[in-house]
Amino acid sequence: MKIALHASTIIIFLTFLGSVLHLHAQIGGRSTYGYLETALPARIAALGGTVQTGVDNDIQFTQFNPALINTQLHNHISLAFVDYFADVKFTNLQYSRTFEKFGSFVGSLQYHNYGKFEYAGESGDRQGTFGASDYSFMLGWGRRLDSNFSIGAQLKWAVSQFESYNSFGMAVDVAGIYHSPDGWQIALVARNIGREIKSYLPDHASFMPFSMSIAFSQKLEHLPLRFFAVYDHLQKWDLTYADPIDLRGRIDPITGKRNELKGIEKRADQLMRHIVFGGELSIGKNLKLRGSYNYRNRQEMLVPEKPALVGFAWGAGIRVSKFSIDYSRATFHVVGSPNYITVSTNLDAFR
Repeated sequence: MKIALHASTIIIFLTFLGSVLHLHAQIGGRSTYGYLETALPARIAALGGTVQTGVDNDIQFTQFNPALINTQLHNHISLAFVDYFADVKFTNLQYSRTFEKFGSFVGSLQYHNYGKFEYAGESGDRQGTFGASDYSFMLGWGRRLDSNFSIGAQLKWAVSQFESYNSFGMAVDVAGIYHSPDGWQIALVARNIGREIKSYLPDHASFMPFSMSIAFSQKLEHLPLRFFAVYDHLQKWDLTYADPIDLRGRIDPITGKRNELKGIEKRADQLMRHIVFGGELSIGKNLKLRGSYNYRNRQEMLVPEKPALVGFAWGAGIRVSKFSIDYSRATFHVVGSPNYITVSTNLDAFR
């Protein structure tokens, strides 16, 4: 009876994901609240800034994968800070709680501060300043069905405020994970299923930045290394961005035509834009080193004359007494790399 119940739950979950994928493939068009795609916890940023599977009950992973919410996270709390570019700063607070009758939950509060901007008249005279910011509140639920399967869902409320304009939207994430007895895991996650409820301008509501991802991870048997690979954006094959600035010189100066990639080279480029991969090495019990590579980020943000490490991310995690401290840097552009720092702990450890 228990096996049949779990099988029916999985079938319903996969059917729902398939329906969502078909719906959003038909919708297309604009999307809003792109900040919901930004990874704020340092550990996620170091591992490519996308969906992860998770093997050690880290509350940070639940931001992108609610299926990782479980009873082992009870009373865990995490605070993340991101020093982005210029005056842009991000903050993320997460807390997990398990209730005997209702299950395990994680609440997350995000704040994106874009700094101050100046008002100016037609003649250029300064007339004061105004702010711009985004907020989101997330409430996630997860459940371990048995030793092999976990499921989860997350409800999101998103708010944007720019000067006197504001908007509000809602979305949901759904996720499932298979845990193999051999130590590998595979996760399927659909994120940001929803749309604006109140837009900046009347009758201009947009959909959320919907995406579907498959994540795989495996811990090696004789080496303290966990490697992972993610296939991002299942809902769309061609993620190619045609840069109008043409830094790579692909536009013929005489005809104005773009020299596009062809054949196998084109298909390989399109495939790699979906792939994020990397690994995490454990050194003893209290130190972890991480790194990842995002091909799409590199292709979109690369300056050909100075490629540097665009598309790469790295980080480290250390456990000090009752606290876990994670730090990472992700190279989005040659001009600089954002700094991520996250402090996590289990409040029960202080009792």
